[in-house]
Amino acid sequence: MSDETQRSVPDLLGDLVTQATTLVRQEVQLARAEINEKVSSVGAAIGAMAIGGILLLAALIILLQAAVAALVEYAGLPATIAALIVGVVVAVVGYIALHGAMGRLKSATLVPHRTAAQLGRDAEVIKEQIP
Repeated sequence: MSDETQRSVPDLLGDLVTQATTLVRQEVQLARAEINEKVSSVGAAIGAMAIGGILLLAALIILLQAAVAALVEYAGLPATIAALIVGVVVAVVGYIALHGAMGRLKSATLVPHRTAAQLGRDAEVIKEQIP
């Protein structure tokens, strides 16, 4: 018989613990890599959103000034009332947009799903290996 088939139970359990520790360490490294990937993706998206937001803000200010001027000129409203109407409409639209965006930025999108699933599978394999 070879040395491999005559190993004692403590030796086998020691190997199992060593392999399980190595596996857990590798899974933690995988989780870190997956989280870093997701954080990098979110960071890039936030940067692009900031640039787009700044440009849109400038355009929005100009368009809102034009809307106020149009209400004054074509509807004959006083400038104060025209500005108030435009301001309220923009505030409502802004609130709706902000509320929707906050709902999409849930922390659940940062959960490393693949790693969590792999850890579950690893735990099942380890349970099967324990005599």
